[in-house]
Amino acid sequence: MGLLDKLQVELNRAGKAAQDALDEGRLRLEIFRVRQLADKAAQALGYAVYRAKARGEELDAAAWERLAATLREHEAEASRLDAELTKVREGPAAEPAAPDAAPAADGPAPAPDAPPADVPPSQP
Repeated sequence: MGLLDKLQVELNRAGKAAQDALDEGRLRLEIFRVRQLADKAAQALGYAVYRAKARGEELDAAAWERLAATLREHEAEASRLDAELTKVREGPAAEPAAPDAAPAADGPAPAPDAPPADVPPSQP
């Protein structure tokens, strides 16, 4: 029965990986949607300020607060979802990475002789 147990463990692991991928995809879509709403709120705020200035006036405080609050809400929601996505991507800390798995990289690896990204280039 050892073979069937191993098969069950691998199936469970594959199911978990698939569920994690679905969760990450769902979160990415939700973040995209919320960021679009934040962009629309920022655009509405910008248009309102522009129109008020074009009339030679200042944007009234009630309109400013309403538009700015909407933008703040969407930005806060996007930040919350980003934190949730980070937790999903990190997964449980107790699970060690597979030894044959290559580390995920968000971009190209720096050249071996290049300084770290957080170190500013030296001034001549």
